[in-house]
Amino acid sequence: MASIQHRNTTMLRAGMALVLGLVCGSVALAQVASASSPAPPSSSSPAAALPSGGTGRSGPVVASGTVPDEATRAAVIGRLRELYGADRVVDQLSLGSVVAPPQWRDHVSKLLSPALKQVSHGQLAIQGQTVEIRGEVPNEALRQQLASDMAQSLNPTYTVRNGLRVAVQDQTVVDQALANRIVEFEPGSAVLRPASLPLLDEMAAVMARLKDRRFEVIGHTDADGARPANVSLSLARAQAVKTYLTGKGLPADRIAISGMGPDQPVASNATEAGRARNRRIEFRVGS
Repeated sequence: MASIQHRNTTMLRAGMALVLGLVCGSVALAQVASASSPAPPSSSSPAAALPSGGTGRSGPVVASGTVPDEATRAAVIGRLRELYGADRVVDQLSLGSVVAPPQWRDHVSKLLSPALKQVSHGQLAIQGQTVEIRGEVPNEALRQQLASDMAQSLNPTYTVRNGLRVAVQDQTVVDQALANRIVEFEPGSAVLRPASLPLLDEMAAVMARLKDRRFEVIGHTDADGARPANVSLSLARAQAVKTYLTGKGLPADRIAISGMGPDQPVASNATEAGRARNRRIEFRVGS
């Protein structure tokens, strides 16, 4: 990845989905090298996606651009490694004849906080005393809190522009696609009924649009029969669904399966209607 340099500009770039076309998100900063009045961030300014929350591993965090000295480079890279792990940080920073605003290293350290991990598909750009953060967060309270915390961590000469937006949760998207419908199987088997195939086609299309997500397909049964047999059946049904989805082009390594048998009912097993609801496939969105 080539370093991107602008006149009188230093930037830190972290490569991810929306900016660099990779898998997930990470962090990017831009620094105006002069302490003079900064220009506002533009569409050509370096930026990159921020990592989404969760426990899953994301792609590499790539730092590129020009910094004024080795101490600044070491401070930026060190802070990134603290946040994301040394094995994920790729150092492409170079040294050049640029002049950083006063105490720039300290301000960068404050902005590179664990709170950034709550932003997905985002950008963080710093140009002089102008800071702009973009991306998606789960709710309005967090959207306001992140920008407020950034502003309070900096001195009054800095301006924070809040470009964050509240995202629709991926799990909600999947749940709405399923719409309480049941994936049906032949009685006592893991053979999909033909009536279920259009539903699975819809699910495959929705899951394909969530390109940076992993999924778990979970099988459930009613309580009729022996529990060990029901657990095995629920796992086999989850596998049948996964096989169908991968046949539609979803990568197999993005889909895990599990079988819960009768252990997690959503209705009473005392009625046929309840048992029918308990015989189900659940789609869970991971990181």
